[in-house]
Amino acid sequence: MSRRRIIAGNWKMNMTPSQAAELCATLKDLVKNDNVDVVYCVPAIDIVPVAEAVKGTNVKVGAENFYIEDKGAYTGEISAPMLKDAGVEYVIIGHSERREYFKEDDAFLNAKVKKAFEAGLTPILCCGESLELREMDAYLDWIRLQIKSDLVGITADQVKTLVIAYEPIWAIGTGKTASADQAQEVCKAIRDCIAEMYDAPTAEAVRIQYGGSMNAGNAAELLSKPDIDGGLIGGAALKPDFGQIVNA
Repeated sequence: MSRRRIIAGNWKMNMTPSQAAELCATLKDLVKNDNVDVVYCVPAIDIVPVAEAVKGTNVKVGAENFYIEDKGAYTGEISAPMLKDAGVEYVIIGHSERREYFKEDDAFLNAKVKKAFEAGLTPILCCGESLELREMDAYLDWIRLQIKSDLVGITADQVKTLVIAYEPIWAIGTGKTASADQAQEVCKAIRDCIAEMYDAPTAEAVRIQYGGSMNAGNAAELLSKPDIDGGLIGGAALKPDFGQIVNA
């Protein structure tokens, strides 16, 4: 497989700046791997200390959120150019927690994808279904709709460089994990959707992660599947176990 693996940690709302620096020091030797892209997606307040802590290592810095305007009277928000200037290379867009708690819809997420590319950031675009949608056997249609909506106006060349993260909502922070076959089914469906929207070379180039309680114990099996190119890791990203996932 020609696609380069990518393991990204989504720290969510965890780690003070001093704790973040300590975690980077703890993980430094554990995540060394020249064959895998390693990304720490961290809270905004941790970006500067983490960017400093990972200098000279193989780790890239990602953000968890940003606003679609470059500057202005948007108290409390952070712009994509600010992230870029601080050393950020990746940004999570469309995580289910942003969709649910902060009511970010697909039109807004599409604007975020466009702004990320404009600023020179690589989107990690999330998609996934609820337990209800899975039990209704409507999950593939739902995920295809998310992908098609969020990539309106995005070029094939841009899509080749972004990352798509499939995270079944019922497996985020619950300890439940989609089986390797279930995860492969959806990741292949996402790749097929990209092929329909663009072309086969674009679909072959895009990297697709699985997220949703991936851990040191199940990472190798999940990553053995042909359409799973990495993981977006939640809780396990805050532990030394993250190194085992990177090297799985």
